[in-house]
Amino acid sequence: MSIAHLAQPGILEPIPAHGRYLTCQLRVGVDPRVVLKRLASQADGSATVVGIGASLVRELGTQVPGLKTFTGIDGARIKLPATPTDLLVWLRGTDRGDLLIRSRHLETLLAPAFDVTDITDAFNHHQGRDLTGYEDGTENPQGDEAPVVALLPEEAGDLAGSSFVAVQRWHHHMSRFEAMPKHQQDHTIGRERESNEELDDAPESAHVKRTAQESFDPEAFVLRRSMPWAEGNNGGLVFAAFGHSFDAFEAQLRRMSGAEDGITDALFSFSEPQTGAYFWCPPVRDGLIDLRALGL
Repeated sequence: MSIAHLAQPGILEPIPAHGRYLTCQLRVGVDPRVVLKRLASQADGSATVVGIGASLVRELGTQVPGLKTFTGIDGARIKLPATPTDLLVWLRGTDRGDLLIRSRHLETLLAPAFDVTDITDAFNHHQGRDLTGYEDGTENPQGDEAPVVALLPEEAGDLAGSSFVAVQRWHHHMSRFEAMPKHQQDHTIGRERESNEELDDAPESAHVKRTAQESFDPEAFVLRRSMPWAEGNNGGLVFAAFGHSFDAFEAQLRRMSGAEDGITDALFSFSEPQTGAYFWCPPVRDGLIDLRALGL
């Protein structure tokens, strides 16, 4: 039997038209339990996806096996910022104004215990394309495979249906990318932009070759649920990789960063991560997120 019914639905559902990511930090000396219970009573896991950081789990005096703090990649040849935080809320919807109103309500709800430290607005661009025009998540697992990749299995007990997510906000230096000839752009990504066909003659540094999930041992599949962001004339991608562990994400990032074989992903020629954090996304029960595994 599929464990999909135990997962926060927004993890498996298609990317929404609009999204808003809030990262929150627990204030020193404050007990978060009452506020977390209040959040759980309003978060359905679909319009409101919740992720909890390792530091908050420790503060609650418990543990989630497999959850850890992102600290970068040993041997990386490029900068991979680690910006751990206590709480992630991914608001999903069809109207940007509604997300603003919901965000303000949520900030008030969290205020007795948490400070909202960052808000990033995101959106669905041309049916799932990055701001560069290339399709994002082409090789995402589909159908019954998606829950197998993204969710902890039935044997995980109270953790069944929960998920680990790695989140990075990437900043695209669009002027660098726009200055590239079309041929170079395609070879940076490893696909032809319009057709989305993979290029056989792409260099080893091409993003597609660096992250080909079946090329790892063991295979490194993640469920990508990424969304472009924009502020003023700046923009990029909020990258989110869901998995039943962080192993697949770390394997991909190790290769992308050059830690595996010295070849860095050509993506870094025009884009760079500004943030990096790990979270645990609790399962749902009766249509709301379930925090029993945290003793709540």
